[in-house]
Amino acid sequence: MSDAERAAARRDFLARAGWPDAAVTPLAADASFRSYHRVRRGAERWVLMDAPPPREDVRPFRAVDARLVDLGLSAPRILAEDVERGFLLLEDFGDGTFTRLLAGGEDETALYDLAVDALIALHRAPAAAAPMPGYDLPAYDTARYLTEAGLLPDWFLPAVGVELSGAARAVHDEAWRQGLAGLSGQPETLVLRDFHVDNLMRLPGREGVAACGLLDFQDAVSGPAAYDLMSLLEDARRDIAPALVARGRARYLAAFPGLDAAAFDAAWAVLAAQRHAKVIGIFTRLCTRDGKPQYLSHIPRVWRLLEAALAHPANAAAARWFADHVPAAVRRSPPCPPSA
Repeated sequence: MSDAERAAARRDFLARAGWPDAAVTPLAADASFRSYHRVRRGAERWVLMDAPPPREDVRPFRAVDARLVDLGLSAPRILAEDVERGFLLLEDFGDGTFTRLLAGGEDETALYDLAVDALIALHRAPAAAAPMPGYDLPAYDTARYLTEAGLLPDWFLPAVGVELSGAARAVHDEAWRQGLAGLSGQPETLVLRDFHVDNLMRLPGREGVAACGLLDFQDAVSGPAAYDLMSLLEDARRDIAPALVARGRARYLAAFPGLDAAAFDAAWAVLAAQRHAKVIGIFTRLCTRDGKPQYLSHIPRVWRLLEAALAHPANAAAARWFADHVPAAVRRSPPCPPSA
C-alpha cells in the first residue's frame, strides 16, 4: 500500500470512528513499522496508532492493554479500533515522557522510583500473565531467546567484517543455552520487554503507580520478572549512575523479600547479556536494512553493558565465545552503508 493509500485508510478509519473532521498531525515513529498521529477535535485529543499489516498487528497491544488496565495500571484506553487494517485510537497521555522530563531537569530519582514501583505493582498481581481473552501471550522460551541473541551474529558481525563458520554458530547457541538454563525457577510474570524511559510517561493528576503511563508493550511475553527491571536500569539509550541502578534494584528486592538475591543477580546478568546482544543486532539492522542510522550512536554504550554482564559467572560460556569470535577491535559502531 502506498503512503497516499495508507493516509486515505487513516482518514476512513477516523470517519468511521466519528471523527471525520479531526485535525491529524504526525506525532512519532519508532524502530518498527508503526507510526503515531495526534488527532484533535476542539478540546479533545487522542492518538492514532497506525500499524500496517502484515508487518504489524494491533491485537497483542489490545490484549496487553486490557490486562494492564484491569490491574489498575495506566495503559492508554482504546476509543476505537480496526484490527484488520491495523488502526487503534488511543487515549492521549500527552508529551511528558520520562526521557523529555529528564532532559528538562526533572528529578531523576523520583522518576525511576515511580517506574520501579509500577513494576512492583505489576509483579505482585497474580493475574498479570494469566490467559488473555482472544490472545495467547507468548512465552519467553529458549527458542525466542536464541533467535534474539542471534541478531548480533546475523547483523552486527557481517557489518564489521567478521565471518562465522557453522561450527562457531553452533557453539554460540550452546553457550547461550548454558546461561539460559539458570533462569529455571525464577518468578515469571507479564514482561513488557521495552520498559525504559522512552516508553514511560508521568501523568499529572493521577496518584501512586497510576501516575506512570505505560507505552509500547505489544511485544509482551510471559517470562522472568527480572527482565523489565533490568531493561529499565541498563538502558541502551542513556547512561545511568551506578548508585541509581543499585537503588532501583534494592527498592525492588525489598518489595519481594522471599527472592533469592544471588539467583536474582545471576538471572539479571543472563537476561542483560541476552538483551544487549539482541539490541546491538537490532540497532545494526535498523541502519543496514531500514535506513535508520541514528541508533548506531548507542552501540558503544550497549557493548559496555554487554561486556559487564558477560563478566558474571552465569555467563561464563557466552563470555568465552565472545572472547574467541568477537575481537575487541570490532566492538564498536559498525559503518553504515551510504544509502542509509
